[in-house]
Amino acid sequence: MDFDLTNNSVVTYTPLAGYTLPNLFRMLAQNRFRISPRYAARFAYSIALSTIMSPFYIRERVKYDKPTEETPIMKDPIFIIGHWRCGTTLMHNILTRDQQFGFFTTYQTLIPSIFISGEKLFKPIVVASLPKKRPMDDGDLGADLPQEDIYALGALSPYSYYHGWCFPQNMEHYNNYIDFKNASPQTIEDWKNTYLFLLKKITMFHHGKQLILKNQDNTGKIPQLLEMFPDAKFIYMYRNPYDLYMSMLKFMRKVIPLYCVQTPPPLKDVEDHMMTLFTHMTKKYLQDKSRIPAENLLEVRYESFINQPLRTVSTLYKKFNLDRYADIEPSLKAYLATQKAIHMDSYTFTDSIKKKIENHWGFALTEYEYTHPQEETG
Repeated sequence: MDFDLTNNSVVTYTPLAGYTLPNLFRMLAQNRFRISPRYAARFAYSIALSTIMSPFYIRERVKYDKPTEETPIMKDPIFIIGHWRCGTTLMHNILTRDQQFGFFTTYQTLIPSIFISGEKLFKPIVVASLPKKRPMDDGDLGADLPQEDIYALGALSPYSYYHGWCFPQNMEHYNNYIDFKNASPQTIEDWKNTYLFLLKKITMFHHGKQLILKNQDNTGKIPQLLEMFPDAKFIYMYRNPYDLYMSMLKFMRKVIPLYCVQTPPPLKDVEDHMMTLFTHMTKKYLQDKSRIPAENLLEVRYESFINQPLRTVSTLYKKFNLDRYADIEPSLKAYLATQKAIHMDSYTFTDSIKKKIENHWGFALTEYEYTHPQEETG
C-alpha cells in the first residue's frame, strides 16, 4: 500500500495558500527551503496567493486588531476533541445547526488573516479551490460549512499538526505541538496568545456568541485550555482503535498528497508517526482529563453516536445545561436525514494488522473496552 496519487497534480487544495506571507516564510526556514520539484507549481500558487493577500492582511490588522483585542469572551467555549476519524466532524456539524453558537467556517479557517474584510474578493477563490466532497470519506465540503480551527492557527503560526502534512519530511517535529512535548514556556505562551486572538476575532464576528470549536489538536492541550477557559466544556470522541487505524491510514493516503510540497517519506514511516501520535495524544488526555470538572466533560463513544446521534446530542444539552434543544431538534433531524447517503467503508483485517494495533494501542483497547473490529466502519 502506498499514497493515493490520483490528484497529485492539483495545486489548490493545500492550506499553505492561505498562510500569511511571514508565516509561510517561517515554515520555509524551518524546513531549510526544501521544496520537491514535483510540487513546485503547488508551492508557487501558495506564494502567489499569500503575496496577493498581504496588503489586505495589513489593512485588516489596522482596522480590526484593536476591536478584536477588546472583545470579551463572555462564555467559555465548547471544545470537541478526540483523535481524527472519531466522529468529530459530524458532532461539529450537528451542534453548529443551533444558531445560539458561533463557529469557524472553512473559508474563515483557510484565510483567517483577512476573513472579515477580504470576503468579497477572496471567498470566491476559496470556493473555487475546494473539492465538492472530502476526499477521505465523501462527506460534504464547502466554504460555509463548519471547519476545525487548527487550519486557522496554522495559517498564522508554526503550531499546527497539519504543517507536517504540508512538509512531511519534518512531520515528527510538528507532531510535538499536539501536546507541547519538550516545548518551552515561551512556545506555549505564543500559542496561547495566537489562539486567544483567533477566538476573540471569531467571537467578534459572531457578536459574542458562545463558540463551538472542533480541533483534534487540542486533545493534548487540556491544561493550557483550562488556564485560558476554566469553565470550558469538552466533548471527547473516541472510537474502536482497530477501525480508527484503517480509517486514519486511508485519510493520510489520500490527503497528504493533496497538501504536501515535499515528497512524503514512505507510507510505512508515516504510519509509524500516526501510531506514535495516537499513543502520546490519548495517554496525555487520559492523564489530564481529571483536571476537567465532571460536569464539563462528556465522553462519546463513536459507535453509539453514529447509531443514535440525537440521543447523544440531547444528553449533551442536558449535561452542559444548554438551552433550546426541543426547538432545534426538528432541524437536527432534517440535517441527519441528508447524511444517510454517505458511503460507509468495510475493512479487512489481517492477523498482522490486528497484532500491530494490539501491540501499540492495547492500552486504548483496554481503557475503552474494545475487543475486536466492527464489521462496518466509516
